[in-house]
Amino acid sequence: MSDDHDHDHDHDHDHYDSPKSRRPRSEFELRTMALEAALVHNGLLATDAVDAFLEGIEHRMGPHNGARVVARAWIDPAFKARLLADGSASVAEMGLAGPEGDTVRVVENTVDTHNMVVCTLCSCYPWPLLGLPPIWYKSFAYRSRAVSEPRAVLAEFGVSLDPSVEVRVWDSSAEVRYLVLPQRPAGTDRLSEDELAALVTRNSMIGTAFADHPSTQG
Repeated sequence: MSDDHDHDHDHDHDHYDSPKSRRPRSEFELRTMALEAALVHNGLLATDAVDAFLEGIEHRMGPHNGARVVARAWIDPAFKARLLADGSASVAEMGLAGPEGDTVRVVENTVDTHNMVVCTLCSCYPWPLLGLPPIWYKSFAYRSRAVSEPRAVLAEFGVSLDPSVEVRVWDSSAEVRYLVLPQRPAGTDRLSEDELAALVTRNSMIGTAFADHPSTQG
């Protein structure tokens, strides 16, 4: 499952026109392109507004925000307790609340339990904390298989779990969006909050990956 995507219009979206991906466009991309083109053609949407919106998402929202939340929870037990009890309030406490992230529930991975997140109906997702959802998250294959065969899906992402570990799948919706609090990697006791945040990936906060270990980073 790949995150790469490209996007062509009569105007440029640099964030979409990356040469690293020249695969066929997905159904979602084609539908989005058609909708945007129709709105622009009928004077209901300006291309500059689209660019400004996407730029705002890329700079103000994204997994770097979620990583800050996770790192804070790893080093601050009191904050972690508040985060698990009321994710929305704790995220707002860090100034990270916003559209598509007003109601957030945080679920914790432990040695006995592994959580993963899906939106079975569409692509509900905590944008302020994770940015735009990846293409695979919106795909029918992921939305259906994450529920019916979660261990197989996790294995495809490279997540191998002991049979004794319980897998819990959480269905995000417009009412509540989920964020996974991954396990803190071993051997990170002396790392700073910023160094810990660098180990937290978007996929680890969806549950389709573990947090990175310092030894895996260059």
